[in-house]
Amino acid sequence: MAHLPTIEISGADARDRGRQYGEAARTLIERSLGFYAESVPRATGLAWTEVLERAPHWVPVIEPHAPELLEEVRGIAEGSGRTFAEILALNSRGELTRGNPFEDDGRGDDGCTSFAILPAANPLGHVWSGQNWDLWAGVADTIVLLRISQPGKPTVIGHVEAGQLARHGANSAGLSLNANGLGAGFGRGLAVPGTFVRRMVLESWDLYDALQVVFGVRQSLSSNLLLTHRDGFAIDVETTPGRHGWMYPTDGLLVHGNHFQAFVPPQLEDTYRPFSVDSLYRVPRVEEGLDQVRRDGTTEKAVETIVQTTMSDHFSHPNAVCQHVDPRRHELDRYATIVSSLVDLTTGTYRLTPGLPCANSYQQAPWNLYDGPGPSDRPDVGEPALSRTPSVSLAG
Repeated sequence: MAHLPTIEISGADARDRGRQYGEAARTLIERSLGFYAESVPRATGLAWTEVLERAPHWVPVIEPHAPELLEEVRGIAEGSGRTFAEILALNSRGELTRGNPFEDDGRGDDGCTSFAILPAANPLGHVWSGQNWDLWAGVADTIVLLRISQPGKPTVIGHVEAGQLARHGANSAGLSLNANGLGAGFGRGLAVPGTFVRRMVLESWDLYDALQVVFGVRQSLSSNLLLTHRDGFAIDVETTPGRHGWMYPTDGLLVHGNHFQAFVPPQLEDTYRPFSVDSLYRVPRVEEGLDQVRRDGTTEKAVETIVQTTMSDHFSHPNAVCQHVDPRRHELDRYATIVSSLVDLTTGTYRLTPGLPCANSYQQAPWNLYDGPGPSDRPDVGEPALSRTPSVSLAG
């Protein structure tokens, strides 16, 4: 794909998969670490050397949940020629760029507008998921399209910052994940970084396992996770260090931004203000635009056009659905839409724009989502038995 490198990693050994990844993304990982070596000290008040000294404190927090992923991080470090602490910090950048997670409350994550379109909301009866991913413009040229194949788990396709385990994506079992920051942290102490949570979700065979991940770990930041399944189901979970809230599609359409829409946590209700005020108008703008799919989405190309037009909306530019750099912000705090994605969970096509959706067309990934193990291949449970209606005698 133009301007968006593709990387494939595979194998049963997590450390070896990591080495493959690190070697392929060596230059981009170096570039990404260069950005965070500048931006993280500004956010945390810690020198980058102090951050790297403290990063291993995450290991005992992560290990009970994802020991294999820690091995993959070690492999990425070896393959890229960087230290384990550097790659661990890169995979914890959401926590590090919003305050000092070793001492203070967290304060958010990257901005995005996510959506799910179910069969009830389109004449084709397909299931789509996608989003605009808004992130610091300084790391826009570090994004890769990653395919992960590992025995006993679904194949994962996702778009990530080079060197990260996961960010947004979908798997060969028909499950997709889109994530947005919520900008509210009230937890104390280190918890499992969001990158690890997202990768574990994307490795899930079904929605039950995915939700077990979401509700089974403690995070230090609040983050929104939109889960969509090809069988025509979607749920949005607003996660916090305390309780979670959730919401479902309305008439087959679900859109989420960067503010709490299902509930406001009691820890914040007296003082809560959205960290990204543009989210308050981005959500209804996208809802209105995607509603056109109900009437005019009679072909897959029509849906693609409607979605791209909607996600290219410039209302209140530059802080719009299609976000452009706002020159009034500090150079290390300038956001832009770096990728817009559209995944058809019915056909398995994975489309992205390498940059702003207003300036770049969706391009199809070189792999189909379902060129990998499906639910019938999962090793842990068998296929469901065919349902049979029992014979019932109504005789007295």
